[in-house]
Amino acid sequence: MTQRASANGIEIAYDTFGSPRGRPLLLVMGLGSQLIHWDEEFCGALADAGHHVVRFDNRDVGESTHLHDAGAPVFGENMRAPYLLDDMADDAAGLLDALGWESAHVVGASMGGMIAQLLAIRHPHRVRSLTSIMSTPSPEAARPTQAAMAALMAPPASDRETAIQRALATWEVIGSPGYPLDRERTTRLAGLSYDRSFDPAGSARQLAAITASADRAPMLKELTVRALVLHGEDDQLVPLSGGIATAEAIPGAGLITFPGMGHDLPRPLWPEFVGAIGELTAAAED
Repeated sequence: MTQRASANGIEIAYDTFGSPRGRPLLLVMGLGSQLIHWDEEFCGALADAGHHVVRFDNRDVGESTHLHDAGAPVFGENMRAPYLLDDMADDAAGLLDALGWESAHVVGASMGGMIAQLLAIRHPHRVRSLTSIMSTPSPEAARPTQAAMAALMAPPASDRETAIQRALATWEVIGSPGYPLDRERTTRLAGLSYDRSFDPAGSARQLAAITASADRAPMLKELTVRALVLHGEDDQLVPLSGGIATAEAIPGAGLITFPGMGHDLPRPLWPEFVGAIGELTAAAED
Protein backbone atom coordinates (compact mmCIF):
# COMPACT_ATOMS: atom_id res chain seq x y z
CA MET A 1 0.00 0.00 0.00
CA THR A 2 1.43 3.35 -1.04
CA GLN A 3 2.13 5.78 1.78
CA ARG A 4 3.23 9.41 1.74
CA ALA A 5 5.78 11.39 3.69
CA SER A 6 6.84 15.03 3.82
CA ALA A 7 10.55 15.33 3.05
CA ASN A 8 12.78 18.22 2.00
CA GLY A 9 9.78 20.40 1.22
CA ILE A 10 7.98 17.90 -1.03
CA GLU A 11 5.70 14.87 -0.68
CA ILE A 12 7.21 11.47 -1.38
CA ALA A 13 5.19 8.35 -2.18
CA TYR A 14 6.66 5.08 -0.92
CA ASP A 15 5.83 1.57 0.16
CA THR A 16 7.51 -1.10 2.26
CA PHE A 17 8.30 -4.81 2.30
CA GLY A 18 9.43 -7.08 5.13
CA SER A 19 9.68 -6.85 8.87
CA PRO A 20 10.56 -3.55 10.57
CA ARG A 21 13.13 -5.62 12.47
CA GLY A 22 15.06 -6.24 9.26
CA ARG A 23 18.06 -4.31 8.08
CA PRO A 24 16.73 -0.99 6.66
CA LEU A 25 17.18 -0.89 2.90
CA LEU A 26 16.29 2.09 0.70
CA LEU A 27 15.85 1.50 -3.06
CA VAL A 28 16.36 4.48 -5.39
CA MET A 29 15.15 4.21 -8.99
CA GLY A 30 16.41 5.83 -12.17
CA LEU A 31 15.48 8.47 -14.72
CA GLY A 32 11.75 8.75 -15.32
CA SER A 33 11.14 5.43 -13.55
CA GLN A 34 8.66 4.95 -10.75
CA LEU A 35 8.83 2.86 -7.59
CA ILE A 36 6.98 0.05 -9.41
CA HIS A 37 10.10 -0.54 -11.50
CA TRP A 38 11.55 -2.15 -8.38
CA ASP A 39 9.55 -5.33 -8.96
CA GLU A 40 7.46 -6.56 -6.02
CA GLU A 41 8.96 -10.03 -6.33
CA PHE A 42 12.48 -8.57 -6.25
CA CYS A 43 11.60 -6.44 -3.20
CA GLY A 44 10.09 -9.51 -1.56
CA ALA A 45 13.29 -11.48 -2.13
CA LEU A 46 15.30 -8.69 -0.51
CA ALA A 47 12.87 -8.74 2.43
CA ASP A 48 13.24 -12.52 2.73
CA ALA A 49 17.02 -11.97 2.86
CA GLY A 50 16.59 -10.01 6.09
CA HIS A 51 15.83 -6.47 4.96
CA HIS A 52 13.09 -3.97 5.69
CA VAL A 53 12.72 -2.59 2.19
CA VAL A 54 11.43 0.84 1.14
CA ARG A 55 10.98 1.82 -2.51
CA PHE A 56 9.80 5.31 -3.44
CA ASP A 57 8.95 7.68 -6.27
CA ASN A 58 11.59 10.33 -6.84
CA ARG A 59 10.41 13.92 -7.25
CA ASP A 60 8.78 14.55 -10.63
CA VAL A 61 7.65 10.93 -11.19
CA GLY A 62 4.83 8.74 -9.98
CA GLU A 63 2.81 9.92 -7.02
CA SER A 64 5.51 12.12 -5.45
CA THR A 65 5.49 15.90 -5.89
CA HIS A 66 5.87 17.13 -9.47
CA LEU A 67 7.64 20.47 -9.67
CA HIS A 68 5.49 21.99 -12.40
CA ASP A 69 6.29 25.53 -11.25
CA ALA A 70 10.05 24.97 -11.47
CA GLY A 71 10.02 25.69 -15.19
CA ALA A 72 11.49 23.86 -18.14
CA PRO A 73 15.18 22.99 -18.21
CA VAL A 74 17.53 24.47 -20.77
CA PHE A 75 20.21 22.23 -22.27
CA GLY A 76 23.39 23.26 -24.04
CA GLU A 77 25.75 26.14 -23.44
CA ASN A 78 23.22 28.08 -21.36
CA MET A 79 22.35 25.04 -19.26
CA ARG A 80 19.60 25.60 -16.71
CA ALA A 81 18.48 22.84 -14.37
CA PRO A 82 15.53 23.51 -12.04
CA TYR A 83 17.28 21.36 -9.44
CA LEU A 84 20.32 19.09 -9.10
CA LEU A 85 20.91 15.51 -8.04
CA ASP A 86 22.05 16.99 -4.72
CA ASP A 87 18.44 18.03 -4.10
CA MET A 88 17.21 14.55 -4.92
CA ALA A 89 19.74 13.07 -2.49
CA ASP A 90 18.42 15.44 0.16
CA ASP A 91 14.91 14.18 -0.66
CA ALA A 92 16.11 10.68 0.19
CA ALA A 93 17.66 11.90 3.43
CA GLY A 94 14.37 13.58 4.29
CA LEU A 95 12.53 10.33 3.63
CA LEU A 96 14.87 8.56 6.07
CA ASP A 97 13.87 11.17 8.66
CA ALA A 98 10.18 10.58 7.96
CA LEU A 99 10.67 6.83 8.27
CA GLY A 100 12.43 7.27 11.60
CA TRP A 101 15.58 5.66 10.20
CA GLU A 102 18.83 7.14 11.51
CA SER A 103 20.61 5.31 8.70
CA ALA A 104 19.98 2.70 6.03
CA HIS A 105 21.61 0.51 3.44
CA VAL A 106 21.09 2.26 0.11
CA VAL A 107 20.74 0.68 -3.33
CA GLY A 108 20.43 2.87 -6.42
CA ALA A 109 19.97 1.97 -10.09
CA SER A 110 21.10 4.22 -12.95
CA MET A 111 20.20 7.81 -11.93
CA GLY A 112 19.22 6.23 -8.62
CA GLY A 113 22.83 5.10 -8.26
CA MET A 114 23.94 8.70 -8.75
CA ILE A 115 21.49 9.82 -6.07
CA ALA A 116 22.67 7.04 -3.75
CA GLN A 117 26.28 8.12 -4.29
CA LEU A 118 25.38 11.68 -3.35
CA LEU A 119 23.41 10.56 -0.32
CA ALA A 120 26.59 8.86 0.93
CA ILE A 121 28.67 11.95 0.06
CA ARG A 122 26.33 14.56 1.55
CA HIS A 123 25.01 12.51 4.49
CA PRO A 124 27.68 9.89 5.21
CA HIS A 125 26.30 9.06 8.66
CA ARG A 126 22.97 8.08 7.11
CA VAL A 127 24.36 5.37 4.79
CA ARG A 128 25.35 1.99 6.25
CA SER A 129 26.31 0.53 2.88
CA LEU A 130 26.09 1.66 -0.73
CA THR A 131 25.19 -0.45 -3.77
CA SER A 132 25.45 1.37 -7.11
CA ILE A 133 23.85 -0.49 -10.02
CA MET A 134 24.41 0.37 -13.72
CA SER A 135 25.46 3.89 -12.75
CA THR A 136 28.41 6.26 -13.08
CA PRO A 137 30.14 9.13 -11.22
CA SER A 138 29.54 11.44 -14.23
CA PRO A 139 28.04 11.35 -17.72
CA GLU A 140 31.53 11.80 -19.18
CA ALA A 141 32.68 8.51 -17.65
CA ALA A 142 30.05 6.50 -19.51
CA ARG A 143 28.75 7.96 -22.75
CA PRO A 144 25.72 6.19 -24.25
CA THR A 145 25.74 4.72 -27.73
CA GLN A 146 23.96 6.65 -30.46
CA ALA A 147 21.15 4.08 -30.52
CA ALA A 148 20.63 4.33 -26.77
CA MET A 149 20.66 8.12 -26.85
CA ALA A 150 18.15 8.16 -29.68
CA ALA A 151 15.84 5.88 -27.70
CA LEU A 152 16.19 8.07 -24.60
CA MET A 153 15.51 11.30 -26.48
CA ALA A 154 12.56 10.10 -28.57
CA PRO A 155 9.59 12.51 -28.55
CA PRO A 156 7.18 11.85 -25.66
CA ALA A 157 4.16 9.65 -26.28
CA SER A 158 0.78 11.26 -26.85
CA ASP A 159 -1.42 8.53 -25.36
CA ARG A 160 -1.33 5.34 -23.27
CA GLU A 161 -0.93 2.89 -26.15
CA THR A 162 1.89 4.92 -27.69
CA ALA A 163 3.60 5.08 -24.29
CA ILE A 164 3.49 1.29 -24.07
CA GLN A 165 4.87 0.84 -27.58
CA ARG A 166 7.58 3.43 -26.88
CA ALA A 167 8.61 1.53 -23.74
CA LEU A 168 8.83 -1.76 -25.65
CA ALA A 169 10.94 -0.11 -28.36
CA THR A 170 13.23 1.55 -25.80
CA TRP A 171 13.89 -1.61 -23.81
CA GLU A 172 14.59 -3.54 -27.02
CA VAL A 173 17.48 -1.11 -27.52
CA ILE A 174 18.84 -0.59 -24.01
CA GLY A 175 17.77 -3.84 -22.34
CA SER A 176 19.86 -6.97 -21.88
CA PRO A 177 20.88 -8.69 -25.13
CA GLY A 178 21.67 -11.86 -23.20
CA TYR A 179 18.15 -12.17 -21.82
CA PRO A 180 14.89 -12.06 -23.80
CA LEU A 181 12.79 -8.96 -23.16
CA ASP A 182 9.82 -9.78 -20.94
CA ARG A 183 7.27 -8.07 -23.16
CA GLU A 184 4.33 -8.90 -20.90
CA ARG A 185 6.00 -7.34 -17.86
CA THR A 186 7.25 -4.35 -19.86
CA THR A 187 3.76 -3.75 -21.26
CA ARG A 188 2.17 -4.03 -17.82
CA LEU A 189 4.67 -1.65 -16.19
CA ALA A 190 4.42 0.89 -18.99
CA GLY A 191 0.64 0.94 -18.73
CA LEU A 192 0.70 1.18 -14.95
CA SER A 193 3.31 3.95 -15.09
CA TYR A 194 1.12 5.90 -17.50
CA ASP A 195 -1.90 5.43 -15.24
CA ARG A 196 -0.02 6.47 -12.09
CA SER A 197 1.53 9.56 -13.69
CA PHE A 198 2.55 10.53 -17.21
CA ASP A 199 4.81 13.59 -17.02
CA PRO A 200 7.52 13.89 -19.71
CA ALA A 201 8.37 17.39 -18.41
CA GLY A 202 9.24 15.89 -15.03
CA SER A 203 11.59 13.39 -16.65
CA ALA A 204 13.21 16.25 -18.58
CA ARG A 205 13.89 18.07 -15.31
CA GLN A 206 15.47 14.90 -13.92
CA LEU A 207 17.66 14.59 -17.02
CA ALA A 208 18.76 18.19 -16.57
CA ALA A 209 19.69 17.40 -12.97
CA ILE A 210 21.94 14.58 -14.20
CA THR A 211 23.54 16.78 -16.87
CA ALA A 212 24.14 19.79 -14.61
CA SER A 213 25.47 17.93 -11.57
CA ALA A 214 29.18 17.86 -10.78
CA ASP A 215 31.50 14.90 -11.29
CA ARG A 216 31.23 12.83 -8.11
CA ALA A 217 34.50 10.89 -8.50
CA PRO A 218 36.64 13.25 -6.37
CA MET A 219 34.03 13.19 -3.60
CA LEU A 220 33.56 9.41 -3.81
CA LYS A 221 37.26 9.00 -3.05
CA GLU A 222 36.60 10.38 0.43
CA LEU A 223 33.94 7.79 1.34
CA THR A 224 34.58 5.19 4.02
CA VAL A 225 31.32 3.28 3.57
CA ARG A 226 31.23 -0.35 2.43
CA ALA A 227 30.28 -0.27 -1.23
CA LEU A 228 29.43 -2.56 -4.10
CA VAL A 229 29.07 -1.82 -7.81
CA LEU A 230 26.93 -4.04 -10.06
CA HIS A 231 26.99 -3.44 -13.81
CA GLY A 232 26.07 -5.11 -17.08
CA GLU A 233 28.81 -5.73 -19.58
CA ASP A 234 26.46 -4.95 -22.47
CA ASP A 235 24.90 -1.71 -21.21
CA GLN A 236 24.41 0.75 -24.07
CA LEU A 237 22.93 3.58 -22.01
CA VAL A 238 25.49 3.65 -19.18
CA PRO A 239 28.38 1.57 -20.48
CA LEU A 240 30.51 -0.59 -18.23
CA SER A 241 33.12 2.18 -18.02
CA GLY A 242 30.72 3.98 -15.66
CA GLY A 243 30.63 1.07 -13.25
CA ILE A 244 34.40 0.68 -13.38
CA ALA A 245 34.85 4.41 -12.72
CA THR A 246 32.50 4.19 -9.73
CA ALA A 247 34.31 1.21 -8.23
CA GLU A 248 37.71 2.81 -8.79
CA ALA A 249 36.58 6.01 -7.10
CA ILE A 250 35.20 4.45 -3.89
CA PRO A 251 37.96 3.05 -1.67
CA GLY A 252 37.57 -0.70 -1.22
CA ALA A 253 34.44 -0.99 -3.38
CA GLY A 254 33.62 -4.36 -4.88
CA LEU A 255 32.75 -4.69 -8.57
CA ILE A 256 30.64 -7.45 -10.10
CA THR A 257 29.90 -7.40 -13.82
CA PHE A 258 27.38 -9.49 -15.71
CA PRO A 259 27.80 -10.69 -19.32
CA GLY A 260 24.69 -10.17 -21.42
CA MET A 261 23.20 -7.63 -19.02
CA GLY A 262 22.22 -4.25 -20.44
CA HIS A 263 20.50 -1.33 -18.75
CA ASP A 264 17.90 -3.29 -16.83
CA LEU A 265 17.61 -5.90 -14.11
CA PRO A 266 17.03 -9.28 -15.82
CA ARG A 267 14.88 -11.62 -13.73
CA PRO A 268 17.33 -14.57 -14.02
CA LEU A 269 19.98 -12.44 -12.30
CA TRP A 270 17.78 -11.43 -9.34
CA PRO A 271 19.13 -14.19 -7.06
CA GLU A 272 22.68 -12.97 -7.72
CA PHE A 273 21.72 -9.34 -7.07
CA VAL A 274 19.87 -10.22 -3.87
CA GLY A 275 22.71 -12.43 -2.68
CA ALA A 276 25.39 -9.81 -3.33
CA ILE A 277 23.37 -7.04 -1.68
CA GLY A 278 22.59 -9.29 1.31
CA GLU A 279 26.25 -10.16 1.77
CA LEU A 280 27.20 -6.48 1.71
CA THR A 281 24.53 -5.35 4.17
CA ALA A 282 25.24 -8.20 6.56
CA ALA A 283 28.97 -7.45 6.50
CA ALA A 284 28.33 -3.76 7.08
CA GLU A 285 26.30 -4.60 10.21
CA ASP A 286 29.23 -6.50 11.79
